[in-house]
Amino acid sequence: MARYRESVCKVCRNEGKKLFLKGSRCYTAKCSVAKRPYGAGQHGQNRKKLSEFAVHLREKQKVRHSYLVSEKQFVRYFKYAMRKKGVTGTILLQNLESRFDSVIATAGLTAGRKQSRQLIRHRHFVVNGRVVDIPSYKLKPGDEIAVKTKSSELIKNMMETMPETPDVNWLTVDKNKLKIQVNALPEREELDPTIKEQLIVEYYSK
Repeated sequence: MARYRESVCKVCRNEGKKLFLKGSRCYTAKCSVAKRPYGAGQHGQNRKKLSEFAVHLREKQKVRHSYLVSEKQFVRYFKYAMRKKGVTGTILLQNLESRFDSVIATAGLTAGRKQSRQLIRHRHFVVNGRVVDIPSYKLKPGDEIAVKTKSSELIKNMMETMPETPDVNWLTVDKNKLKIQVNALPEREELDPTIKEQLIVEYYSK
């Protein structure tokens, strides 16, 4: 994601949901969304009804911020989804969800995609026995992720501060051995039900 230097809690508040950009803090009572569940800024509590364009834009921005991708990257993911056979919105979400940083967070080894990205950049994980330090690396069915031996203690200590994450069918997660097996791409019903991907398709189709 392009350098964002303001408070990331403002992003969550403006999008109206937790994006888990502050790691384990997002699971505590200190979370800004929990304390102030309205938009940031002087007029955050008195915002007017959004126009149709604004509704489409907000949905796109919410998903983009959630997956920590820049506008340029997001457009590239959308164009790829448009070229593939199938439902464009579902393909878009599948490609975002199969990013390396997203899979680590979904598996419950980190407190969010931002923390996953930091650990990947610091070369704490291997994919199929090879160190990969690119958060956007696209994982495929059959890929196996493991934590480097010298990083095991760090990851386990972090996991102790986080609540249990629900299991997903498209991943096999061994939290004792700190390994993840990608079984398949996620089906739409396994992804975030609050995302309205059709609004994103309509936004780029105008």
